Amino acid sequence: MKTYGQYCPISRSAELLGDRWTIHIVRDLLTGTTRFNELISGNPGLSRALLSRRLQQLKRADIVAQDADGSYRLTSAGRDLEAVVFGLATWGARWTFGEPEPEELDPDLLLWWLHRRLDPGKLAGPRFTIAVTFTDHPKRYWIVVERDASLCLADPRFDIDVSVRTDRSTLYRTYLGHVPLAEAHRSGGLELTGSRASVRSFIDAFQQSPVASIVAATHKS
Repeated sequence: MKTYGQYCPISRSAELLGDRWTIHIVRDLLTGTTRFNELISGNPGLSRALLSRRLQQLKRADIVAQDADGSYRLTSAGRDLEAVVFGLATWGARWTFGEPEPEELDPDLLLWWLHRRLDPGKLAGPRFTIAVTFTDHPKRYWIVVERDASLCLADPRFDIDVSVRTDRSTLYRTYLGHVPLAEAHRSGGLELTGSRASVRSFIDAFQQSPVASIVAATHKS
């Protein structure tokens, strides 16, 4: 690893965290990801080989540890990066987070994020199935919630409890904290179809991004 050759704590930190994808890996570990394949799914464009190298670098720096079951977790040094990562989120929400670019509207990534944030305990019944259709993209998605939530790219052929229909930008903006889900639904930008009880439970179970409160606070100011 190349160094900056400067005896400075900022320089040392940049040497550890400045490589491509490293901060994303730390971000995901901070917000509950523990498995190699989950890190891949949450970061399209990150190859398995590069992820392995980055994890090894973080392990050598005592930022990440690997448990006997293969899962990854942050060490005390890694958990101390929470203020750094969410500080970047605060700065970014204020100064760089305008309207999304078309290439940023990846529906696979959005549905991966969204299904992992759903609260299964707030959805009624032994199984709750959500169908998601975009008005500006041909792919369809299903989220099947039993004990946990699973994302499906093929029709699971279960009865649909709630159907979501919107465009990618609206769902991204809703998930990331620009607007609450209930407000997006009331305004007509995001259609929710199902029984009143099912729609209400879906709204209750829907949890925005871990940085949504930061985005919302910046958007209001």
